[in-house]
Order: sequence, then C-alpha cells, then structure tokens
Amino acid sequence: MARMHNPPHPGETIGEDILPALNLTVTQGAEALGVSRKTLSAIINGRQGISAEMALRIARVFGGSPELWMGMQAAYELWQAEQHFDKNTLTPLHAA
Repeated sequence: MARMHNPPHPGETIGEDILPALNLTVTQGAEALGVSRKTLSAIINGRQGISAEMALRIARVFGGSPELWMGMQAAYELWQAEQHFDKNTLTPLHAA
C-alpha cells in the first residue's frame, strides 16, 4: 500500500524547525552534536540519513527519542523506495 504523503527527511526538521527555534547556526548545532559541520549539513540537506548513533545524539541534544528520529528516517526512506518500486515484477508466495 502506498503512503499518503511524502514524509520529510529528519534533517529538514532539524534545519527548518529545531536550529531556528534554538537560534543556532549549523556550526553551533554540529558542535553541540559532536559532529562536523559537513556531517550536519549533509543531514539537513538530505544527502545523508540519520544513523542509530546520530539518532541518539540528536535525541540527547535536541530532544525527542532516538526511536522518533529513526522512525522519521525509516518513513522517509520507505516512501522514497516506494516511488521507484515496481511490485508487479514480484509474485507473492503462499504456503501449501
């Protein structure tokens, strides 16, 4: 079943909602997370996903739970994959 909408990449939430609300630059946010500016920029711009370790860092520094951040990443990736997945190339198997 296809998703109803295109969920945001978790980096979009960080870049558009969290950093501005905390009045932080990308550099300051990266320092707080203990990662490079390049790493946080890649996440914010959707070029890099949220790993389990990054989810732990984000939850600790910016709030939410690691499960929330991983769930956002999974929802984003699943929706993206569904846009290119042709289910008609596969046949479901059933137990006899």
